[in-house]
Amino acid sequence: MKFPYELIAAKRDGGELKANEIDLLVNEYTAGRIKDYQFAAFLMAVFINGLSEKETAALTGAMLKSGKTITISGLDRPLIDKHSTGGVGDKLSLVIAPLLAECGIAVGMISGRGLGHTGGTLDKLEAIPGMKVFHSSSAFARLLKRHHFAITGQTANIVPADRKIYALRNVTGTVESIPLIVASIMSKKLALKSDGILFDVKTGSGAFMKTRARAIKLAQTLLAVSRAHNLPARAIITQMNQPTGRMIGNFLEIVETVAVLQGGGPPDTIELAVELAAQMLLVAGQKSNLKSARRCVSAILESGQAYENLCRYVADCGGAVRALARPELVIKGIHKRIVKSPADGYLSQDDTARKGFIAASLGAGRLAVNDRINPVAGIELKAKIGDKISRGEPLAVLYAADRTRLRRAVTEYVDAITISETKPTQKRLVIRRIADAKET
Repeated sequence: MKFPYELIAAKRDGGELKANEIDLLVNEYTAGRIKDYQFAAFLMAVFINGLSEKETAALTGAMLKSGKTITISGLDRPLIDKHSTGGVGDKLSLVIAPLLAECGIAVGMISGRGLGHTGGTLDKLEAIPGMKVFHSSSAFARLLKRHHFAITGQTANIVPADRKIYALRNVTGTVESIPLIVASIMSKKLALKSDGILFDVKTGSGAFMKTRARAIKLAQTLLAVSRAHNLPARAIITQMNQPTGRMIGNFLEIVETVAVLQGGGPPDTIELAVELAAQMLLVAGQKSNLKSARRCVSAILESGQAYENLCRYVADCGGAVRALARPELVIKGIHKRIVKSPADGYLSQDDTARKGFIAASLGAGRLAVNDRINPVAGIELKAKIGDKISRGEPLAVLYAADRTRLRRAVTEYVDAITISETKPTQKRLVIRRIADAKET
């Protein structure tokens, strides 16, 4: 076996490492026997030279083996996972999980918190008063069997290598490396022994993958590693040139989730929820084609059954169900400010990431890991791309506990949009579907 510095040098020079060599690097670093400065050199070598599919799968496996895995026994249906690469206003997991539970599959997710311009599923759930989001393996299994969906946070014994490596990536300029992104995602996803997974890879001004080419490359790499670990998977490339739906912010997105599950809500949120849920039915083998899968999902959505399932789940996790039915009880006392249009015309362009940062500055997100969140802070969109607007007409409503934050955010919000004389061409929400190595 080579010494760690020899392996780092080999990757620096563009060589391909063996699985046992990657195991050594990850194990020794997680145990503290390789120092930060050495592993940082390895990360930069990967960032510059990349990893092959075999190396990426090996890195994923090495990180996975650093902690425990969760196996759910006794489920009467397939267990399917979902991963989104992150976006602004993306509350789709909260819609899809209780919806698919009524469609004959179970949905289990190990989710995270938001950081920067994107929101986190755990933060959204925690915005419901009393809601518990961290569950032991046994409690997680109980929730899955009872409600056929469950969402939990990553505990200390699940992929500890990922937490240590990600922290180092964050300070060494190596976060954007696709092989490192994939190993981070897949090590956590494989920690839950599921029967399949759907990847929602976003592209556009509000996504981490700004170009379609990088989004497609990420999706293909995720599918390759899934294949290497014998996990059935599909990927879908979706548009993030503007926020999903009308709400940005934790409890505000719960409000929109409820609206969709009750048969209403914004058309784009509904379209994406139906598409993603239908794809997950295909991953599970419950439906043979996309048309019948969409039909099944739409029927459940219109029935309101998924909303009742969400209410039962929230109650079981200690959450206040009345907050779902009467959101004004939670939102009361928050300060609001209306952002008005500075001109006549069409809303033609959105700096979506900037809107995410504005929401974070209002208290809805974290600009640093230890920042505290205000669960009711955020933005309600009154106009979206393609809408005709008049001077003085509301563009958005801002929510914050601090009036000073509101004053600053109004100007920033206006700067984050473009108003034009001509109506823009609407972009498709679903850009590409990839079923393993095939596109649909």
